[in-house]
Amino acid sequence: MAIWGVVILAIYLIAAIAVPVLSYLQLLPDSNFGLDNPIYSPPSLSHWCGTDRLGRDVCVRTLQGSGVALQVVFFAVLLALFVGIPLGMLSGYTGGIVDRILVLIMDTLYAVPVLLLSVVMAFVLGRGIPNAAVALCVVYVPQYFRVVRNQTAQVKSELYVEAARAIGAGQMWIIRKYLFRNVITSVPVLLTLNAADAVLVLGSLGFLGLGLPESVPEWGSDLNLALSALPTGIWWTAFYPGMAMFLLVLGLSFLGDALEDWITGTRNEPI
Repeated sequence: MAIWGVVILAIYLIAAIAVPVLSYLQLLPDSNFGLDNPIYSPPSLSHWCGTDRLGRDVCVRTLQGSGVALQVVFFAVLLALFVGIPLGMLSGYTGGIVDRILVLIMDTLYAVPVLLLSVVMAFVLGRGIPNAAVALCVVYVPQYFRVVRNQTAQVKSELYVEAARAIGAGQMWIIRKYLFRNVITSVPVLLTLNAADAVLVLGSLGFLGLGLPESVPEWGSDLNLALSALPTGIWWTAFYPGMAMFLLVLGLSFLGDALEDWITGTRNEPI
């Protein structure tokens, strides 16, 4: 699963890098306007994945959507890491009133369904790549917080932490030197699984018209536009964006499961 996950993710990364370069060099069909292309043209040698109702090349637009999806997911997960991990370590180590307040806030956010919370945040922030990343970030911060806080609360009672505290080490030194490397082990698994979920949430926002601007290629908005033509037998405008979303989620899920198995096996190895 790890090999397949890495291969699928590498293909999307290559597409995200190569497609803008090829488009800049005008080596790809026009996917923005398509004024010279027939509308709803079926897959052919000139348009491998056909065209949509605006005459845009579906293949190129789907490939461009991979880069957009990776950008939004990368920034969303990165922001969630930078916010959730420090807050979780601070809450788990200090305890007291700070811990209770942070737990109350995070549990409140965690209790709201992911899609509903992301829709509310996207509606408040507006459409755009940074806004969509922030909307997804708010959704996943409580998950990193809960995982890191629970592990920090367990690790801080270990003997080596007590010994460091006894010799006069400060809180920030203990957190940075002893706690961080021990509580970070489960984060890569959660990161890949959250990235896979973020792809679906981003597609849902685009389908509802709350994700990215119409000028930005995005799989969810393309599926929304293709919905009206699907009953008439025009399947290609929905098939390729949907398949692109499915394969990216599958690759990230494979990678997350493989990381979980590897970390679990490492922990169970005899010393």
